[in-house]
Amino acid sequence: MTKFKAAIFDWAGTTVDFGSFAPMGVFIKAMAAFGIDITVEEARAPMGAAKWDHIHAFLQMPQIASQWVSKYGKDPTDADVNAIFKVFVPMNETVAADYADLIPGTLDTIADLRGRGMKIGSTTGYTRSIMQHVLATAAAQGYCPDNLVCSDDLVEGRPGPLGIYKCMVDLAVYPPAAILKVDDTAPGIAEGVSAGCVTVGLALSGNAMGKTLEELAVLSESEIATLRDHAKILLKDAGADHVIDTIRDLPELVTQLEAHLG
Repeated sequence: MTKFKAAIFDWAGTTVDFGSFAPMGVFIKAMAAFGIDITVEEARAPMGAAKWDHIHAFLQMPQIASQWVSKYGKDPTDADVNAIFKVFVPMNETVAADYADLIPGTLDTIADLRGRGMKIGSTTGYTRSIMQHVLATAAAQGYCPDNLVCSDDLVEGRPGPLGIYKCMVDLAVYPPAAILKVDDTAPGIAEGVSAGCVTVGLALSGNAMGKTLEELAVLSESEIATLRDHAKILLKDAGADHVIDTIRDLPELVTQLEAHLG
């Protein structure tokens, strides 16, 4: 038996969708429907937050807000966020399953953690309507966590702790210090920090890296190291206690942490 009772995983960029591409592309398309051009970097910047909050965040960016004012003659409002969100969600529902391939090592890691007696929870910035498509695709590949908390299940999402608290109730696990929160984004790490969990950031598979497996394969070790260091800084600044490359590396970290705690 491990000293940890559960691991709570994010989805895109953590267990599925290496590089976290599904939401990024849809944000760009949704904004284009309103005549606003955003870059990949702008689309990725608030990644990990609930999607309504994500849209709200980049509408506050000066370069995007100024486009909005030029086109519509006023600052963007919550009503505008609602309008974009209504366009975004159906778009993301359509494509999310296409990007839901499991990240290599996910099944082995889940089996290892369950073998140690740990439960497997999950939270996401996706809405439940989007996750219905992702869940089925992940299950077909053998990944079925013990619970799922979506961004629209609670009155407040990341970076607040409520999603973690809901996982604790669903899984009947406590205290937070006996729970690992594993995520590739700053808001997802902050979610774990705010709940008091041990937080683990993923540097290579997620939003901060933003590369496919194929793109990573052609990079030199020095190029990967530079990108890894950038992602590590973002995750550490968000409060990550530990940063590893991908979910494949988690069992080794858990073994190290158990030995230290012992």
